[in-house]
Amino acid sequence: MQKNEARFGNGDGTRRFSLNIFNIWPFFIGLAALILVMGCASHDTSKKDNSFFTSGSKDADQRASQRMAKAEELAGTGGAGGDSSSKKSGSGSGPGGAAKAREKEALYTRLGGEVGISNIVNDALPRLMQDPRVNWDRKGIKRSGLFHHGPSVTWNETPQNVAALKQHLIEFLALATGGPSHYTGKEIKTGHAGMQISNAEFDAAVGDVKASLDRLKVPDTEQKELLAVVESTRPEIVEQR
Repeated sequence: MQKNEARFGNGDGTRRFSLNIFNIWPFFIGLAALILVMGCASHDTSKKDNSFFTSGSKDADQRASQRMAKAEELAGTGGAGGDSSSKKSGSGSGPGGAAKAREKEALYTRLGGEVGISNIVNDALPRLMQDPRVNWDRKGIKRSGLFHHGPSVTWNETPQNVAALKQHLIEFLALATGGPSHYTGKEIKTGHAGMQISNAEFDAAVGDVKASLDRLKVPDTEQKELLAVVESTRPEIVEQR
C-alpha cells in the first residue's frame, strides 16, 4: 500500500508524519452522506411549512374542493367568499410573511374564534331549518326497527331546542377546527341514528352552509377547510345512500 509522507524539521530533531490516503476515504463518504441527509431534512421542512388543517378525511377534503370549484365556476369568478383581491395582492406580505404565519394558525382562530363560528351557525341554522330539501324537522320519518317501525323522529322547533342546538353546533365546530375541546352534545352517529338522512339531504345542508360562508365573506381557504370538516361527518350522519 502506497503512502504519502511529509517531513517536519525542528532543530536537530526530525519527525516523520505518515498519511494514508485510503484511511481518509470513510471521512469523505460520511461527510457526503451527512450533507445528503441535511438536504432531505430541509426539503421535508419546507413541505411541512406549506401544510394546513384538513378534516383528516381525504374523501371529505376532495368533496369540499370540488364544491368550491363548482361554486366558483357557477359564479364566474376565480374565488368565492370575496377574498380574491387579497389573494392576488398577497395581503401585503411576501413569502414567509404574515400570510404564511396566518396559514399555520388553527382554523378556529382564522374563522374568528367563538364569535366567528357563532356568526356562521346563527346565519346557517335558519337557512337549514327552512330548506325543504334538507327536511330538518324530519316530518314523515319514523325510526325503523328490524320488524317494526318505531316512534316519529320529528324535531320540535321550540326556543329551548333551538338554543341547545346552536350551542352544540358551536361547540362541535370549535372542537373540530382546533378550538376549545368542550362538547356537550350527543355523539354524532348516535344523535342521528334512525333519522334516515339521505346523501341528497346532506348535500343540500352543505350547500346551505356554503351560502352562509359566502354571505359572511369567509375567505376561500377557510371555506374549503370548514366544508371539509362538515363533509367528514357524512359517514356518521347519512343512512340512506
